[in-house]
Order: sequence, then structure tokens, then C-alpha cells
Amino acid sequence: MIDVIIAGGGPTGLMLAAELRLHGVHTVVLEKETEPTGIVRALGLHARSIEVLDQRGLLERFLLRGEKHPLGGFFAGIRKPSPRGLDTAHGYVLGIPQPVTDRLLAEHATELGAELRRGRELTGLSQDEDGVTAELADGTRLRSRYLVGCDGGRSTVRTLLGVGFPGEPSRADTLLGEARLTASPREVADVVTEVRRTQLRFGVGPLGEGVYRFVVPADGVAEDRTVPPTLEEVRQRLWAVAGTDFGIHAPRWLSRFGDGTRQAERYRVGRVLLAGDAAHVHPPMGGQGLNLGIQDAFNLGWKLAAEIAGWAPPGLLDTYQRERHPVAADVLDNTRAQMELVSLEPGARAVRRLVAELMDIEEVNRRLTEKIIATGIRYDFGDGHDLLGRRLPDLPLGRGRLYELLHQGRGLLLDRTGRFSVTGWADRVDHVVDGSDELDVPAVLLRPDGHVAWAGEDPSDLADRLPRWFGTPTAALR
Repeated sequence: MIDVIIAGGGPTGLMLAAELRLHGVHTVVLEKETEPTGIVRALGLHARSIEVLDQRGLLERFLLRGEKHPLGGFFAGIRKPSPRGLDTAHGYVLGIPQPVTDRLLAEHATELGAELRRGRELTGLSQDEDGVTAELADGTRLRSRYLVGCDGGRSTVRTLLGVGFPGEPSRADTLLGEARLTASPREVADVVTEVRRTQLRFGVGPLGEGVYRFVVPADGVAEDRTVPPTLEEVRQRLWAVAGTDFGIHAPRWLSRFGDGTRQAERYRVGRVLLAGDAAHVHPPMGGQGLNLGIQDAFNLGWKLAAEIAGWAPPGLLDTYQRERHPVAADVLDNTRAQMELVSLEPGARAVRRLVAELMDIEEVNRRLTEKIIATGIRYDFGDGHDLLGRRLPDLPLGRGRLYELLHQGRGLLLDRTGRFSVTGWADRVDHVVDGSDELDVPAVLLRPDGHVAWAGEDPSDLADRLPRWFGTPTAALR
């Protein structure tokens, strides 16, 4: 029996596979496509996702293949300077095409021992008290203890579960793709600058060697968004919006997306869970979708691994929905708001001018930026220290830095005094006696995802908190 089957080999599924393999979980990823896609639906990683990669020792490989860009202009395209005082060591956007992100995450997951099986489409599933049976298009049946649907907005897993997906359908479609242009770079830049004075859903940018990436509003909403637009359709929309088609020809790929906004009513049904776009879809404003999925996987992975290993405290797996559902709901709301702010209607443009004025206030600018980059997330862990539920940034320590201590995906007790202990949980929690001038508390307990599970100065209080997140101590299990 497989421990976990993951349906979908995109960034969410691959990140989850790697997190599970850190804990020795037998993981199989089923991807219906036989080859990796060349379609570039996402262009970059925000600060919290960059932190996630750093916490697992992956960041250097991504930095080698990406480009750092300053923060600013991500909330509805309103251009403001990067806010001061962001609580992160990674105050930038890492520009990196999604196919490269997919490839790097696939390499990482398979290096850790995950099985990535391409050309395997899940078509049916059933579950009982002991596990899940997955039925594939070729008639194969696989058995696993758990199954996670990371299979996108049209999720087969979610449909088979019968989980509701309420929200709003698309009101506007957008065409995108990569193609060659005969227009000069200067002509392209001048037209884009002029059009984007009002139409912020339009853009054309160079990729090198005469190839450009384009985004242009579609004429209406497609019945089937899986059918790519034709080159002629793209030409017509470029003429309608920009007054020229730039001599577009030789497309590498063409695609379309909508602005539908929906969220799964439940992220878990028995032994089957949902993550990434299978659990939520929203407009691409602010580039949050891929990042949200990676962070779903980061939250779920260690909890599911704990369940399989047998040490998870009661209800741990249910905290996945309790923590991540509100986060996605907030993203849905901020993308709804951003879509309104890029509307060409007079009322919406007036609101946009007002929001732009308010963003001159540093605190407003920082708050909206933190929504996009996901550094302001605080899970509700109940009453306690101000740090409780927050993730810590990468703090400098006496011997190195904090994120270097999180590479193995274990809990961490960071102890400035040497008075604390994790005896009984040492197989799940590392104890490091070190400190940081930026952390004014005697000790903090971090979950494997870097969020603060406890902070304080009372060892007995720590002993009460450890079982909540890390289960029964080893001695008591014998």
C-alpha cells in the first residue's frame, strides 16, 4: 500500500510530495500529462514562498534561475515604492517562469524519493476506514492510506468527492501566450505604455530573441477555457485594445484564463484532501495563485506525515482546513477587490484613485503588500504571546541563521537560556541553544512550517504545549 497518492504534478503537488518524503512517507504523484507543460501561467514567487524554499534549503537553486525584482505595484497595479519595515529577509519578488519552478520542485521531490508517474490520469476513487482506492484511466487501481487532490481548478478529485465549490463564475476572460513580433522593441514599449494608462489587463513584454509574452482582454467568456484561442483571435483582440497586432506570428503557445472566484466548502473528506487550485480559484491579480498552493502544501505536509507516522495528536490533520481556508478566503477577497480597481468604469476608477492616495500612507501600503506576499498571516492558536501563530523571519543567530535549522522539516525549540528541554519529543523536535538580538523572548517553539507554536519563559508551560502539536512523548508511547 502507498502511503499517499497525490493527484496532480504541478507546484502544489510536487511541494507536498517533497514535504512528505522528508518524513519518509511513501508518496506517488499521478500526473495526467505525459510531458511537462511549456505554458507560463505564473511568473514569480512572493516573499513567503521564497521563505518556504529557504526553510528547506532550496532557495539557491531558484535564485540561480530567477531574477530579483523590487516590491511595489502588485496591488491592482498601483505603483508605489516598496514599503519600509517589511518583516522578512526576502523583500523582493523572484521572477521565475512556472515551468522552471515546476522542474525544480520535481527534481527536489524525486531526489527525496517521491515517485512521479506521468501519463496517469485519475478517473475514480473510493475510500473506507483503512484507505483510498484510486482508479486510473488505463484501468489500473492503486491503494493508498490517503489521497490529496492537487489537480487544479477543474479538480477531478473534488468532483468525485462531491464537495461544493461555491463562488462567482468568470465575468472576464484574458488571452495570453508567447509569440514573435515584427514590431520594433521601441514601438512595442510605446504602445504598451500608452494603453496601460487605462487598460491594466493588457501587457506585452520581451523574453529575448524576438519572442514576447502578451496578455490581452478577451472578447467575452469562453464556454470551454481548455480550448486555446487561435492566432487570429489574438490578432483581433490586439487590434481592438492596442490599435495594432504588432505583427504577431509564430506562437510558442496560446492560452486563456478567467476571473472566476470559488472556494471548496471542505478541504478534507475522510482520507481525501484538497490543496492548491483544487481547493480555491481566483483572478490572477497580484500573482498569488501558485504561491498560495505551495503554502497549502507546506502547511499540510508535516501534518499528514505525522498522521501516517502515528504520533499526530487528535485533530492535527483538521487544523489544515482550519488554518488554510481563511487564508484562501482572504486571497479571494483581495483579488475580487483588485479586479474592481482595474475596471474601466468611472466609479471604479474613482475608487482606484482614492486607494492610490491612501497607499501613500506607509501603514496602508505595507498592509496591502503583506496581503500579496503572505508575510502577515497569523494562524489562530488561541491566547498567548504576541508571536503565537505567526511565522518567524530568517533571524540571524549566534551560529548561523534560523532557516538553516529548519531544512529537515522538524519542529524546533530555539532556546536562549539552556533551561528548556524537549525530552520525549526529540524524535520530532530539535532543541538548539542559541539566540538572536531580534528575538526578545527566552525560548520559542516552531512547528515544521516555521509558525510559532509557543513562546515564553516557563518550562512547564512549554511541556503543556508540546503535546498539542507534537503528540504523546516517546516514553509514554512505550
